[in-house]
Amino acid sequence: MISNDIIRSLRYTLKTNNAGLVRLWALAEAVATPELIDAWVRKEDDAGFQRCPDIMLSLLLNGLIYDKRGKDESAPALVVDRRMNNNLVLKKLRIAFSLKTDDILAIMTQQQFRVSMPEITAMMRAPDHKNYRECGDQFLRYFLRGLTVRFGGKPEPKA
Repeated sequence: MISNDIIRSLRYTLKTNNAGLVRLWALAEAVATPELIDAWVRKEDDAGFQRCPDIMLSLLLNGLIYDKRGKDESAPALVVDRRMNNNLVLKKLRIAFSLKTDDILAIMTQQQFRVSMPEITAMMRAPDHKNYRECGDQFLRYFLRGLTVRFGGKPEPKA
């Protein structure tokens, strides 16, 4: 999935607006203007659409972690990934929402997406691990939709 789709979905899940997203980026010590965010949350075929850089998605997810779990000044700062993939997004969302593997399985089952516990744990592994598994776009899309349902929003309409 492209960063823009993830940001758009998170904005819906968190029931926030551009100002709320600016606040999350500020928690990660990043600067994003409401105008820039507006260009990032537009649909790809809309005029004014701009692709969001991966580093900004990483900073947004770090800000979400700080917002949900608090920022520990004694701990080292969270890693800012220059190149994001679905596995990293899944891991950061898991941390932010304090989800266990069982919770992810429950979310995916509720979304009627068949996945096993070993498949989920394989997505959480390091890329060089022998049992590592790529997190596909469809899995992440259903997971984001499931987060919306779980955290009080209405489900996104199916595309």
